[in-house]
Amino acid sequence: MGTTVFERQRPAASVVQHSLADTKHAVFWRDDLPEALTPDRPPLVGSHRADLVVVGGGYTGLWTALLATERDPGAKVVIVEAQRVGWAASGRNGGFCEASLTHGHENGMSRWPDEMPTLERLGAENLDAIEASQANYGMDFQFERTGQLAPAVEPHQVEWLKEWAAEGEDGVVYLDEAEAQASVHSPTYLAAVWEKNACGMVHPARMAAELARVCEERGVEIFERSHVTGLDTSGPGVVVVTEEGRVAASRAALGTNVFPSLIKRNRLMTVPVYDYVLMTEPLTDAQLASIGWQDRQGIGDLANQFHYYRISQDNRILFGGYDAIYRYGRRLNPAHEHRPESWRKLASHFFTTFPQLDGLRFTHQWAGAIDTSTQFTAFFGTARERRVAYAAGFTGLGVGSTRFAGEVMLDLLDGVENERTALEMVRKRPLPFPPEPAASIGINATRWSLDRADHNRGRRNLLLKTLDALGLGFDS
Repeated sequence: MGTTVFERQRPAASVVQHSLADTKHAVFWRDDLPEALTPDRPPLVGSHRADLVVVGGGYTGLWTALLATERDPGAKVVIVEAQRVGWAASGRNGGFCEASLTHGHENGMSRWPDEMPTLERLGAENLDAIEASQANYGMDFQFERTGQLAPAVEPHQVEWLKEWAAEGEDGVVYLDEAEAQASVHSPTYLAAVWEKNACGMVHPARMAAELARVCEERGVEIFERSHVTGLDTSGPGVVVVTEEGRVAASRAALGTNVFPSLIKRNRLMTVPVYDYVLMTEPLTDAQLASIGWQDRQGIGDLANQFHYYRISQDNRILFGGYDAIYRYGRRLNPAHEHRPESWRKLASHFFTTFPQLDGLRFTHQWAGAIDTSTQFTAFFGTARERRVAYAAGFTGLGVGSTRFAGEVMLDLLDGVENERTALEMVRKRPLPFPPEPAASIGINATRWSLDRADHNRGRRNLLLKTLDALGLGFDS
């Protein structure tokens, strides 16, 4: 079994120790929000009425509410959030706003090959609409249309990139070793593909906060710190119930994602997988010059256990990924967000990627759960006689596709037949995860196998090949 570049070219332990010496366990993006974008909204108390009630104040719920006001400016829309707007995945992710609705071209081709031209066009239109929304609504979530760089860091990955570039997708450019390292000065790069139009970078917490601000300007009422305990559909509509209040509405949209679904049949559809992230201090001009990266692309390498990284507007580097940890029992627990060994590993891999930044410190470290589905992208549906719509399972690519999910949920509630609702991805549910202990055994065996593949020139073992054949294999 071979070694990876991150094992062959490890930095000194003292470099890692120094970089993490004063790191704060907090989400940088939320620390970076101005007070004007973090108003303290009231909890839900008493009885309220609405045309549409949205459960969840992250991207899925916020886009759904905003799009609902576009479709019917006179509609009364209410959002009920258990904590604060954007406090979970929407406020702490890497800020990669991708055009892909299918968690990448290969994943989509393996599942819905006949629909991929439509899915890719809809994804591109969706990304264009997100970019345009800044000007349309006077928002600022620091959108940069940078595209995304996929570097090969092991020899066997170079051929993958050549095959990808040979498919002739628009805006996909192959870079050889010299060109890749001229673009981003990392000695680990052996080649790269640059998808020039397929991704934008955003400030995640600002995006959620700005969406909430615009929703309220358009008449949406947002209640925070209001945990929904149930859906009552015994009457003609839907009643969302919390400990201190209720909202009676004609329809409901659920954007609860990684949290236990209010629809019982959906509770085995996702599992929480914990992801870990570091953020550096701002780079000096000399440090920036030493790494190049003038095109500011988002970067994600080609390993099964991959890293993702990007530059913030104030020239910090966010570096995350690699460890994706599932905990027995599916339970969400803040204690799972503290894993020093993952941050030490990330710091080590960071300085392997950019050894010229020796001495740089990390100011923030954090973690959180990703809502993972067996098809590695969102699934959709309705319940309670089509009075309730849901979308979940974004598997880490929800920054862009949550807006599309909002459109789909509103289409489903309206009973609209169009190219979105005709998609097999929308019409058919993926397989659920099994209950415990089978889920833990299967997920951890898969993770072990993916790591083995990364150490064996990408060769997939019998378990991974079987999962691929069943449509459960993962190829990001």
